[in-house]
Amino acid sequence: MASTSKLESKKINGTVVLMKKRSLELVPSEVVQQQTYEILGDKVILQLISSVNGDSENKGKLGNPTHLRDESKVGDESKFSVTFDLDEEFGAPGAFIIKNFNPSELFLKKLTLEVEFHDPSHGGMHFVCNSWVYPAEKYKSDRIFFVNQAWLPSETPVKLRWYREEELLSLRGNGIGKLEEWDRVYDYAYYNDLGDPEKGSTYVRPILGGSTKYPYPRRGRTSRPPTKTDPNSESRLPLLMSFGIYVPRDEKFAPLKMTDFIRIALKVIVQLLVPELESLGNIKLNEFNSFEDILKIYGGGINLPEYVLQRSSTEMIKEFIQSSGQEFLKYPMPQFYMVATEDKSAWRTDEEFAREMIAGINPVCICGLQEFPPTSKLDPKVYGDQTSNITREHIQNQLDGLTIEEAIKANQLFILNHHDTLMPYMRQINMTSTKVYASRTLLFLQKDGTLKPLSIELSLPHPDGDQHGFISKVFTPQEYGTEASIWQLAKAYVAVNDSGVHQLISHWLHTHATIEPIVIATNRQLSVLHPIYKLLHPHFRDTMHINALARQTLLNAGGILEQTVFPTKYAMEMTSAAYKDWVFPEQALPADLIKRGVAVEDSESEKGIRLLIQDYPYAVDGLEIWSAIKSWVQEYCTIYYKTDDMIQKDTELQAWWKELQEEGHGDKKDEPWWPKMQALKELTDSCTIIIWIASALHAAINFGQYPYGGYLPNRPSMSQRLMPEPGSPEYEELKMNPEKGYLSTITPQLQTLIGISAIEILSTHSSDEIYLGQRDTLEWTNDKESLQALERFGKKLTEIEENIIKMNNDKKWKNRMGPIKMPYTLLYPISEPGLTGKGIPNSVSI
Repeated sequence: MASTSKLESKKINGTVVLMKKRSLELVPSEVVQQQTYEILGDKVILQLISSVNGDSENKGKLGNPTHLRDESKVGDESKFSVTFDLDEEFGAPGAFIIKNFNPSELFLKKLTLEVEFHDPSHGGMHFVCNSWVYPAEKYKSDRIFFVNQAWLPSETPVKLRWYREEELLSLRGNGIGKLEEWDRVYDYAYYNDLGDPEKGSTYVRPILGGSTKYPYPRRGRTSRPPTKTDPNSESRLPLLMSFGIYVPRDEKFAPLKMTDFIRIALKVIVQLLVPELESLGNIKLNEFNSFEDILKIYGGGINLPEYVLQRSSTEMIKEFIQSSGQEFLKYPMPQFYMVATEDKSAWRTDEEFAREMIAGINPVCICGLQEFPPTSKLDPKVYGDQTSNITREHIQNQLDGLTIEEAIKANQLFILNHHDTLMPYMRQINMTSTKVYASRTLLFLQKDGTLKPLSIELSLPHPDGDQHGFISKVFTPQEYGTEASIWQLAKAYVAVNDSGVHQLISHWLHTHATIEPIVIATNRQLSVLHPIYKLLHPHFRDTMHINALARQTLLNAGGILEQTVFPTKYAMEMTSAAYKDWVFPEQALPADLIKRGVAVEDSESEKGIRLLIQDYPYAVDGLEIWSAIKSWVQEYCTIYYKTDDMIQKDTELQAWWKELQEEGHGDKKDEPWWPKMQALKELTDSCTIIIWIASALHAAINFGQYPYGGYLPNRPSMSQRLMPEPGSPEYEELKMNPEKGYLSTITPQLQTLIGISAIEILSTHSSDEIYLGQRDTLEWTNDKESLQALERFGKKLTEIEENIIKMNNDKKWKNRMGPIKMPYTLLYPISEPGLTGKGIPNSVSI
């Protein structure tokens, strides 16, 4: 765009696109209420801001006010005509101000001006807004929107610089003051809202963040008052008011997504509200008696008798159950079970158990075995000797004739090691209703590319005290009799460990929690005009809102995770311990694979690394996606930064990176591994990591939760008792009825129902999802080079998906289908709405 061009006419015509407000509120007296308000065009005032000519304060000159007219409606959208009457010397506009004098908020999608400068293909000048505009009486300052141009701070037209800086200042909170629903203020807070001390000591939880004992990424401040019991703890909203939790207005779900979300979320919320279920209808939600019992919940659900409705004390429960046609808690059949047409028990095989470590929902924990026996990094002064009790005799005869040393040297021994993560919490956890072990699982890479479990070590703290180390039992594969049932239980205990580590660390901590402070820092320090803001902003969509809702219902004391995942009340404390080991550069996929010993650097390889498990679906597909993201980021950043010096002198960029470290990840601010942000490589590497975490990494560990874990025997998240000892009633039950013995050990029925309701929500793509390589509008920028680079990125992703499909159909890659015959699709870039088990959304949006 030529910033010095003069308009030939005093009048500029344009089109404004608005979306009607649809209010979605969850209140005790009603489930969902939808309202629409008539938009009165004469009560919406707009003024253009010149990018060329200024006023006495050197700010861009304001054009004459005008209003909307000639409304036309298409679905939820309303299009208005607008005409701006300008002085001849006004010059090219670069921004506009809007004031809303309607009684309700409106969603402003875009303004398009019918003017052409150097490039007629632009079809005019675009201002993509996608923002809520509240009534002027509530939102005191003017709303400013800028033309879809990317400018570094130093390159911004002089007359727009004041507006650029003023808009940024309006977004920065100062840590004080009450925040209203219409505010767009971004600020930081500790995780001091998980506990509810006013309910009693049972609901007290440590504050995460701001201490060496409990370090944590920062969250968005909500400004709720402190509790009366503890002034350092933030008060909580009632469960039914969860959707009223503060997040900056533009971070809230769009109406369509909110509708999709509430529709499924009610299933969980109702269950959280009904510990009264048993007393209402004498319904016993205790244990499943057989695998057939579990299958019933995917068909007819659980029918509640009529008198349950009559006696229900909560109107919302009654309305929801009635709308469900009396079939309460009905679930879609998981893809995992549907595809297993040949053998419904294939999930029990050792091959499938091992395959899911590299092609399931937590493929980011398996490591190469570097020494035997496995050692521990736990402090021996506190925990004694934690060296594994797995012996040569346990595994030597399972290595296809190799010695252990030869197998390690040939990179054929691997370990799924949850021992160190769990052992510090084992004593406390096992004092709750949960009974678990810390596990180590050794695996052997066979000639056909599949992994074979060799042994499972299940460990408990030493009964005489932590300083004495631990006690453990080692189990090896068995095929017949009670020994086979015991082996099946050993695998279940490993799955329980892996489910908890997955949900709490791989999923919540390493994607949701670590991205949120980056979202906040970006909005506080990078203008919407900044090219890096335009690059990263799509990857932050809905993250703050889903995280706020998670703190309300998922992560809180007594919430869904504490009810359904084995660490119970110690769940979030465990994630804080894991954050101590978080290193930003190691979140890059190649760095992670090398660190875990499942890949090595290889300069002759196209990707720069060589996988030690060639048929590792997550890593194979992930490296393709990673490489595509990196190429796109490098191409994009090079458009705006020709030299390293430009990065060093970019005031917004430097302020962003400084705040991200010192505030957003403040407990890590002194770590030496932070990139210095002085060179183009540091910028592109950092942006690639951020986009990878928010998009592909989250997709790989999130959207398979229901397809794999919706059938809970495959992915139990809790265990009710320890391994049965010979001669005990539990052992006899396992001996006489292996199915009942298995189900009596893993997650109880009510926790199962709550858990799969939660993962159904988390695994579902909304109708308005935007996927990697896509943008919400074609006019996201006026820069032709950037548009062309994004188009190339999209085409590359299409090629990657086509190649994944080919590999899934190639029988030589056994780990891509496995015994269950379920193809690995979690890194397909695109998906349809719903429970698909594929698709990479741009952001951590669910």
